[in-house]
Amino acid sequence: MRLIIALAGLALLWVTAASILRTLVVPRGLYSILVNRLWAVLRRLLLLLSAPFRSYRTIDRAQTWLAPLIVVCTLATWLLGTLLAYTMLLFGSSGLSWTVCLREAGSSLFTLGFASGDRLRLSALDFVAAATGPLIIALLIGYLPTLYGAYNRREVEVTLLQSRAGEPAWGPELLARQALVGTETALPDLYRAWERLAADIGEGHSNYPVLLSFRSPQPYRNWVVGLMAVLDAAAMQLALCPRSAPPEARLVLRAGFTAMRDIADALRIRYNPDPDPDDPIRLSYAEFDAAVALVGATGFPAEHGAAEAWPQFRGWRVNYESIGYELARRSDAVPSLWTGPRDFPSVPIPPRRPADRRPKAA
Repeated sequence: MRLIIALAGLALLWVTAASILRTLVVPRGLYSILVNRLWAVLRRLLLLLSAPFRSYRTIDRAQTWLAPLIVVCTLATWLLGTLLAYTMLLFGSSGLSWTVCLREAGSSLFTLGFASGDRLRLSALDFVAAATGPLIIALLIGYLPTLYGAYNRREVEVTLLQSRAGEPAWGPELLARQALVGTETALPDLYRAWERLAADIGEGHSNYPVLLSFRSPQPYRNWVVGLMAVLDAAAMQLALCPRSAPPEARLVLRAGFTAMRDIADALRIRYNPDPDPDDPIRLSYAEFDAAVALVGATGFPAEHGAAEAWPQFRGWRVNYESIGYELARRSDAVPSLWTGPRDFPSVPIPPRRPADRRPKAA
């Protein structure tokens, strides 16, 4: 019986170590069952706590705690797993009782400075356990700067997008605002910046999925919404202005849906890797037609009308719509236009437009 318990403890130690390595060390976007289970349970709990208030701001305020709770609970689970594993190993390799084994494993793992009086000499297990606790904490301490570095790079571009695409961001709004102020020539630079950001997001968020739960400082900003807005703007520009659209629009689209697919692979989200341009999308032609009319009213130089542009726009959007909707749903993003449904009652929120405060002519 003690041998079976020792083998079970060894298996538990191996599972815990594998979880730590795949989460903190191996940069390959490996699927972590522990992190995903914690995310599902804690997210659902926070949604239930905020549900009675029926306000998106309340939901956003509650979900702000999701990422810190995941990090803390993940650390606690690893430490408890190793504590139980070493307790089982000590029980199986010695004649000590469960209470004494738990006390000795805790003394070694958490470096409390006392040892069991039932044995005069420490075993190799005690020394290994003593090294495990500080090692896990050190790995997590080194992990946090990586998370916050990626988070800061992401949020800088999301914040800069506010004045260009509204809050919450929306692709047609991005084109309309540039036409209103005559800054269409700035669109290539914007696409170039988001192409690089998309690559950064794809690499960082697939390797460290907990980043998906880190929310923007303001409730109506979100990286998924921002990325979809830029991709929709690029797709609309290519569809409406196929001859004059900048090449950066194609590049940001490619980088954007590639990043989304990398994240989807890490989270095991199903998608069609090779969709047909004629495949249906969830966005309706009526919504697209209304957006084209809004953009055209601002003086945006379109070469085609909505009917001519729709097939090409749909051919671009089919590459990222389903993944974008799922990421927005899972991250409980602000329910902005063209980003799909949420798991809480919501109505799509259009971009907030500041009042015109220019001085009036005498």
